[in-house]
Amino acid sequence: MKILEQRAARELLQRFEPHASWGKPMMRRSTIALASASIFLAALSATIWAADPPVKITVHWGGTIRVLKTKPTLLLGASPVLSPGAPLRDRIFKIIKDLGADDIRYAGGGYVYPHFGVAELDPPTATKTSWDFSHIDPVTEEVMKATAGHPLVLNFSAIPEWMFKTPAPVPYPADPEKPAWQYEQGKELRDPTAREVGEYFARVVAWHVKGGLTDELGKWHESGHHWKVDYWEVLNEPDIEHGLDAQTYTRIYDAVAEAVHGVSPETKLVGISDSYPSGHSEFFRYFLDPKNHRPGVPLDMISYHFYAVPNGDEPPEAHQFTFFYQADRFLETVGYIETLRKMLSPSTGTMVNEIGTMLPEDWAQTSPDYVFKPIAQSYWNLSAAIYAYVFAGLARMGIDDAAESGIPCAPGLWPSIAMLDWDTAQPNARFWVLKLIHHNFRPGDKIVDSSSDSGYVMAQAFVGASGERKVLFVNKRDREFEVQLPESTGAKIEVIDQTTGSNPPASSTLDGSSFKLGGFAVAVVTLTH
Repeated sequence: MKILEQRAARELLQRFEPHASWGKPMMRRSTIALASASIFLAALSATIWAADPPVKITVHWGGTIRVLKTKPTLLLGASPVLSPGAPLRDRIFKIIKDLGADDIRYAGGGYVYPHFGVAELDPPTATKTSWDFSHIDPVTEEVMKATAGHPLVLNFSAIPEWMFKTPAPVPYPADPEKPAWQYEQGKELRDPTAREVGEYFARVVAWHVKGGLTDELGKWHESGHHWKVDYWEVLNEPDIEHGLDAQTYTRIYDAVAEAVHGVSPETKLVGISDSYPSGHSEFFRYFLDPKNHRPGVPLDMISYHFYAVPNGDEPPEAHQFTFFYQADRFLETVGYIETLRKMLSPSTGTMVNEIGTMLPEDWAQTSPDYVFKPIAQSYWNLSAAIYAYVFAGLARMGIDDAAESGIPCAPGLWPSIAMLDWDTAQPNARFWVLKLIHHNFRPGDKIVDSSSDSGYVMAQAFVGASGERKVLFVNKRDREFEVQLPESTGAKIEVIDQTTGSNPPASSTLDGSSFKLGGFAVAVVTLTH
C-alpha cells in the first residue's frame, strides 16, 4: 500500500503546473488539481496508518553542509491591541522581550489602521501640515524597549494616499481603531519621480533617529527619539498593494534609499517584500540587477513571503498534503531566487520575513457578513510544523532570516496566522515552535548531513558551538511514527504536538534509541554524547 500511495502521489503531482499556487491565495487551476489530489491522498493514507515501519535516521556528524546563519524571528504588526491601556498589550510585549529574537520585523498599521502607520494623513497646504505620531509613538516606543539589544527591521509600509492619483481624495476613519480596508487606492504617483515618497519616508526615519523632523514648510517637530534603525524595509508586498511593477517599485526604492541614507547613513535597506515570489521572477531579475538602480544605491537585503493556503472546498484532513507540497515548491523557488541573487548581486542578503499558513476564510474578513469560523487545535500544530520545515529548508540554503507571521492577529485580522490567543495572549503551538527553534539553534552552529528514510518525517541535525549535537524533527502527517535515532539513549527530547496544546514543549529523557513522534509534532533531540 505504501508503494501505491507514493506512486499515486507522483502521478497526480506530475499533472500540476510547474509552479502550483502558494503564498497569498491565487486562484489557479493547479490549486484545484492539488485539492483533488490532497483529498484522494487523505483517503488513501487513512488505510495504511498501521503499516508505517519505524523511521530510520542517519546522521553524519562530521559532514558539515554549511554554518547556520538563519535567524528564527517573527512579524509584529501595529494595531489597537498594542495601544496604551489595551488589556493584552503588556503581556504581548513581555512575550516579545522574553523571546529575545534578532531582526523582528515591526510593521506599522499602514493600510489597515492608517493612524498607526501613516504619519501624514493629509497633504500639506501653504499654511499647515498634518504630521502626527500620537498613535504611532506609543506602540513604537514599546517595540524599541522590548527589542532592545537586538537588530530590528522597521517597515512603515503605507505611502500616504494623497500621493497617488485617484478620482477623489481617499478617506480614512476618524476613529483610529477602526479598520480602513479601502484606504489603499491608486497605482500612479502624483510625483512620477518618487522624490515626494522618498522625502516622506526620510522624515519618518528622522523622527526616529534625529530627535524630530523638519516638515515641508520648514517647521521643526520634536520627537526626542534617538534610536538606531538597523533596517528599513521599503513598502510591503508592492505587487499587491498598489500593484506596482518592478520598474515602478525600483524607482520608489531608489528614491527612498537615497533619502533615508541622507538622515541615517548606517541604516540598511530591505527591498522587494514580494507576496508571491514564484509568480514574479521578473521582479527579482530586474531589482537585483545593479544596472537598474541609481549609482550608489545599496542593495543590502531583499525580502519575500510564504503562506501555504488550501482551496476553499478542501476538508481539513487534506491540508497536510497541500501545505507541505506548497512548502516544497516554495523552497524550490527560494533556490531559484538564490541563483539569481548570487549571479546579479552576491553581497545582498535575504529575509523571508512572513512565513505561515492561511485559511481561505480570512479573505472574507472585509465583507460585512463575515462570520469567524472556529479553528481546530490540530491546525495550529500543522501550521507550526510548516514553519519548522521551512526554517530547516531556508537554513540549508543560507537565508538570513526566517520570520514567522504574525502578532497580533484575531478574527477580522488574519486569525489563521495568529501566534497568540486573541483573548488571552497565551502562545499557541506556532509560537512555541518558534521559541523552541530559537532556543536550540543559533547562528554559528554547524548544519550537518542528515537524512530520514521516510518522506513523512524530516530530520535535520546541527552541532552547536560547544559541540552539542541536536536534531530537529518534523512530522508531516497527522499520525504517529516511531523514530529510530542511533546513540540517542539518555538524550533529552523536547516536543510540541497536539497533546501539548497551547503549553510549552513537553520535555523528557529517552530510555532507548527510538521514540514516538505524534501527529504534526515538532521535536528537538539533544544527544548526551
